[in-house]
Amino acid sequence: MTKEELRRHIRSLHPMVKLQQHPRIAAAQTVMLYCALPDEVQTLPLISRLASEGKTVLLPRVTSDTQMELRRYTGKGDLEQGAFGIMEPTGPLFDDYAHIDVAVVPGVAFDRQGHRLGRGKGYYDRFFARVPLYIYKIGVCFPFQIVDTLPTDAHDIAVDSVIF
Repeated sequence: MTKEELRRHIRSLHPMVKLQQHPRIAAAQTVMLYCALPDEVQTLPLISRLASEGKTVLLPRVTSDTQMELRRYTGKGDLEQGAFGIMEPTGPLFDDYAHIDVAVVPGVAFDRQGHRLGRGKGYYDRFFARVPLYIYKIGVCFPFQIVDTLPTDAHDIAVDSVIF
């Protein structure tokens, strides 16, 4: 293998490259993503790309100690630093949850059954409890964040697949 082939191969293993190539993302018209913290898989390039393709991109905005809402991403200019130092959208509110095709979520860790360990506030679990069950959920993380099993509670909502 040449150096250039090796570079291409290594880049292809990155979770974001795998996510971009996921058939659910390609087929989706409305995608829920997240703005990453420094220790999470960065999503801004995918957010921009999907928006430029005409897809509806939704991002969470924390509204209280227990809740978040979705806002439509309209461009980098509508992002501002919000709760916990996370970039949050200021675009129009989106609450037509039945039209979300796929939701991409971060996690501190995921197990092979799709269980997710978040940061401990429960925002995503509470949010997913309010949306239709058929929304396809993809967890995205780095390989070192995959564990064999995670402890779970009755209110925890698993993802349908994990990309690492």
